[in-house]
Amino acid sequence: MSSVYEINKGINKPIEFKGLKAQYITYLAVGLVFLLVLFAVGYMAGVPVIVVLLVIGLSGFGLVSWMYKLSHKYGTHGLMKKAAYRQVPSAIICRSRKVFLEGLVKEVYGNSEHNRPDVSGSGNSIAAKKQSEK
Repeated sequence: MSSVYEINKGINKPIEFKGLKAQYITYLAVGLVFLLVLFAVGYMAGVPVIVVLLVIGLSGFGLVSWMYKLSHKYGTHGLMKKAAYRQVPSAIICRSRKVFLEGLVKEVYGNSEHNRPDVSGSGNSIAAKKQSEK
């Protein structure tokens, strides 16, 4: 009596296995390997087998439940998007006008160095030069 589990990955679709999507399959596999190593270490250290089995069993159940929860909540790319969103700063602090002036110079004069005004604060007004060119 053998069971055949089919992993179907259609064209441009993420891999899915028993409801787990994409990277959550990998996370679950890594977690289960870690629990296997933890079982071996506990068994070899002389911890009573019933204690090791209870700890590993409860941890395994928690791991599987957590992965299914994450898979259903965030989907294929949602967890990565959430992690990326945490990297976005809440505010951008700029204490100098130089960044904006350099951007305006590139917009007006392009990337060439010819006829480019100095934006280091020497008193030349970019807006005045822009008006005089029109």
